Amino acid sequence: MALRDIIILPDKRLRSVSKPVAKISDDIRALVADMFETMYEAPGIGLAAIQVGVPSRVVVMDLSKRDTAAEPKVFINPEITWSSEEKSPYEEGCLSIPEVHEDVERPARVKVKFLDLDGNPHQEDAEGLFATCIQHEVDHLNGVLFIDHISKLKRDRIIKKFIKAAKRAEEED
Repeated sequence: MALRDIIILPDKRLRSVSKPVAKISDDIRALVADMFETMYEAPGIGLAAIQVGVPSRVVVMDLSKRDTAAEPKVFINPEITWSSEEKSPYEEGCLSIPEVHEDVERPARVKVKFLDLDGNPHQEDAEGLFATCIQHEVDHLNGVLFIDHISKLKRDRIIKKFIKAAKRAEEED
């Protein structure tokens, strides 16, 4: 296992659409292990492979509370197959957009189908934080960021701030 660098806005890779995993190989298993280590270290509750620069449809998640046993979940090729009409607001953040939190309204409940690390198909109903998190991570796989769900004014402000920070970092190098 190894910590990987999390790519940060305005990195253009965050806007790319990730490719489906054709075969669950040792490389994918190693990626998942690295993603968990990176997510826990950050700390975060979900991470898409593209956030560590790998354009594969892989998501890791752990919604357990800090002082309880870990509940790691892996989603290979996740796909949201149904969304409720009912919406639910949630304050979201993102490891690729650090220190930014905004209320985002998403479907309150979804169904998600995916493969586990052994290649077995699953379908789960998600609600609450699970529904929000899986939608957020599947968005990443499609090149969509949570700030795409807020007002254009707020989004533009956030993007401008990260572009300035990236330019400053380049100048310091």
